[in-house]
Amino acid sequence: MIQSVEKPDVIVIGGGPSGCATATILAQRGYRVRVYEREHFPRFHVGESLIPFCHGTIRRIGMLEKMKSSHFTKKYGVQFINEHGKLSEPFRFEEYDPHERSQTWQVLRSEFDHMLMQNAREHGVEVIEGARVLDIERQGDRVVGVKVKCGDGPAQVVHSQVVVDASGQSSMLIDRMNMREWDADLKKAAVWSYFKGAKREPGLDSGGTIVIQTQGKKGWFWYIPLHDDVVSVGVVADFDYLFKNRETKDPEKIFHEEVARCAGIQPRIAGAECVGEYRIMKEYSYKASQAAGDGWVLVGDAFGFLDPLYSSGILLALVSAQMAGDAIADALDVNDPSEARLRAWEPEYRKAMDRMRNLVRAFYDGLNFAQLVRKHPDKKHLITDILIGNLFKDEVDELWPLIDALRDEEAAMSSAAMSSGGKEPMPVGS
Repeated sequence: MIQSVEKPDVIVIGGGPSGCATATILAQRGYRVRVYEREHFPRFHVGESLIPFCHGTIRRIGMLEKMKSSHFTKKYGVQFINEHGKLSEPFRFEEYDPHERSQTWQVLRSEFDHMLMQNAREHGVEVIEGARVLDIERQGDRVVGVKVKCGDGPAQVVHSQVVVDASGQSSMLIDRMNMREWDADLKKAAVWSYFKGAKREPGLDSGGTIVIQTQGKKGWFWYIPLHDDVVSVGVVADFDYLFKNRETKDPEKIFHEEVARCAGIQPRIAGAECVGEYRIMKEYSYKASQAAGDGWVLVGDAFGFLDPLYSSGILLALVSAQMAGDAIADALDVNDPSEARLRAWEPEYRKAMDRMRNLVRAFYDGLNFAQLVRKHPDKKHLITDILIGNLFKDEVDELWPLIDALRDEEAAMSSAAMSSGGKEPMPVGS
């Protein structure tokens, strides 16, 4: 593709969901946007599940009708399977959130991301694939453009008023500026692949995500039904448990060792055909120390990533894109792409991300959510809000002292039982 000679107002590094959504919103606001994407789409990516509150951004960028007419698997809810193989009742979104968004989708990311890229082009965004951004251009502390190599052409410097880093976990800016802060409490890893002919639940639950605990609650499996009879199946556990203390380092062997420890997954993939390679993702939980500065912004995984649990990845990518896109446009409207203006969205977004993180941590700490609801039935809707992605309600913060109190209570009971020589209570979360 030939690059236009017109200088863009905004350069976006990366053409994934956060990059294309940011670019589309800026184009809708009347700005010239150029996206540089290293790969040629469609390309592989993990993270296939959309939760209900993705709906707002999908509608905002003009993708809703395209999603409705797509062949992606319709998702109406989620179910859980405990370490003994017992399947929970379905958690159907519509029962808690009677809205059009309560029906969402399980997407093949190669197709979904390509649709987002084409949608950005339809809104006037210039997208250049096969373009490697080599470095950031600065004037003092301000970012003023990028050095980029498009295809086989020579490297060139392209200036813009704002540079958006949407390059995912390999984020250029976060490492160039030494801003990556690893999350020591979520030091997890994953091994996954794709299976054809795996078991599906009947009726409305056939497209629902299933979260399946392994024996001893060492980890959990995701089970995400896609179209064409394919299911994404992956195990998540502590990094050291998965990779440091076993004889094999072969991802396929590690995966099947964990299948052998998981009563809930075994009958689901028995007889199914693996139709993808076994892939690994290690130590992936982090955030940047700041989301923007003079002339630059981080969105999506380039700012931070939490965990596959509760499928928050695409939600956070889209929400950060919408919030950052509007903040950038507001700054350009007054010709002031300063740090103060470009970070205007950051405090609320950090709150939202931390709320999801708190619920993720509670799961890994073994919190018994059923007991929490029994003790505080009036707060059940707040847990539901987080699970469907409604992360911008301050009322949700009422949960954290209740969760801490329940943790302390469980710890005291366990300590008392152990010191008295009695049986240790059943672990929380069962």
